[in-house]
Amino acid sequence: RPVCAMDWQVLTRELSLYLESQVRVGLFGSGVGLSLVLGFGVAYACYYLSSIAKKPQLVASNDRFCRFLEEYCPVVTETYYPTIWCWEGRVQTLLRPFITSRPQVHYRNELIKTADGGQISLDWFDNNDSLYYPDASTRPTVLLLPGLTGTSKESYILHMIHQSETLGYRCVVFNNRGIAGEDLLTPRTYCAANTEDLEAVIHHVHSLHPSAPFMAAGVSMGGMLLLNYLGKTGRDTPLMAAAIFSAGWNVFESVESLEKPLNWLLFNYYLTTCLQSSISRHRQMLEKLFDMDLVMKARTVREFDKQFTSVMFGYRTIDDYYEDASPCRKLKSVGIPVLCLNSVDDVFSPGHAIPVETVKQNANVALVLTSCGGHIGFLEGIWPRKCTYMDRVFKQFVQAMFEHGNKILSM
Repeated sequence: RPVCAMDWQVLTRELSLYLESQVRVGLFGSGVGLSLVLGFGVAYACYYLSSIAKKPQLVASNDRFCRFLEEYCPVVTETYYPTIWCWEGRVQTLLRPFITSRPQVHYRNELIKTADGGQISLDWFDNNDSLYYPDASTRPTVLLLPGLTGTSKESYILHMIHQSETLGYRCVVFNNRGIAGEDLLTPRTYCAANTEDLEAVIHHVHSLHPSAPFMAAGVSMGGMLLLNYLGKTGRDTPLMAAAIFSAGWNVFESVESLEKPLNWLLFNYYLTTCLQSSISRHRQMLEKLFDMDLVMKARTVREFDKQFTSVMFGYRTIDDYYEDASPCRKLKSVGIPVLCLNSVDDVFSPGHAIPVETVKQNANVALVLTSCGGHIGFLEGIWPRKCTYMDRVFKQFVQAMFEHGNKILSM
């Protein structure tokens, strides 16, 4: 008889169930599929443990500094286990902003004036409920410097503040001009080479709490700016120590890496649009000095810097600016203890451009190199929502310096 529509539905369902049962019996029931899965899992675990999970390389010429870190900041000598399903550098870089939690932080905002008539936005976390340091005048203070277009709202900054809160410290976030919602009062923003605004902020914070131990931590471009400041000031700074994370050591190498096709697609174009967005709100002020239509046509960070940043700060060429902005040139002059964390698979700061030999020439500097971690990634754990390897390095190092720093500050 003719097959009706109902018959076809019954036949299709029965055939589907039959095939499903055969696959289950034929693969897992016989053990073949299970063996394949187990075999792949064992092979992947062996590869992960032999090639991915490794102890970081600790580079330092000062044995005393090394012993200090081993005792009070042991995380820098322990095996780093990147998240097993996303250990590759680009993947870690892309996922971190979306996958990590955002601890709740209540800031107190302060606007300070600069010598040229501009203003800088500082976000304070006073930690007035600190049990360890109830006296605000002596409460340890950490100055935090976000990345290129970052503010106090970045997840990595929020995590650093959360770590500091548990230790009883006070934090203040230095937001670059025009980034955190405040108006530009002069046609000037910021760059990695010019340290005038950072100097003003450090002087201001120190003048408010002259008896409080004072450290700084910089991330990405914030780390570059902090290193350039430290290279300029040497020992003549109220900072007792600093931590640097995912800094771009050689700007020429950084932009070249970011201009490779895949990196341009994943990072460079987006970062360029973020830079353009950060200044578009101030277009009326900036149009006094710049051809903003030309600036908004930039499609790479290099083009943006050529048309805008290098011109703003008076550099003759883009190469002159990049040379001055590269912290590797000033590293020998750093005069206080500095711990730097980089991953060799960071496309923003390629491994071959990290100044390992220069670090060895300055007893004040220690460098921690991981094989994985990407740019401000350093994810770990099966579901890396909370603390990252970078967060743990930050917490242990600032605690080590505030509580035991006298053991190496005289070196």
